[in-house]
Amino acid sequence: MYEEIFFKRLTQLRLEKGLSARDMSLSLGQSESYINRIENQKMLPSMTVFFYICEFLEVTPKEFFDVDECPSIQILDIIDDLKSVDPQTLQHLAAIIKKLRD
Repeated sequence: MYEEIFFKRLTQLRLEKGLSARDMSLSLGQSESYINRIENQKMLPSMTVFFYICEFLEVTPKEFFDVDECPSIQILDIIDDLKSVDPQTLQHLAAIIKKLRD
């Protein structure tokens, strides 16, 4: 459970900064696919690299894991769920969401 939160939170914070996974990896002194492998749940960073990630993203470790303050994590969960929905249902859901915004 905590690993899944970690992967999603890393993606969220990186996207909020407008960074590509490749650019972030290289900025951290890692291989160009490093962050991508983490976000795709293939590996976890060492504790030392985690602290570098927090510093790079300008968040404390506490802020990194403070998901109660992050509705974007819920949005990422919904996006993951939507990937398995058939196209017609997806269109219906899009219409519902649009109607809710109006």
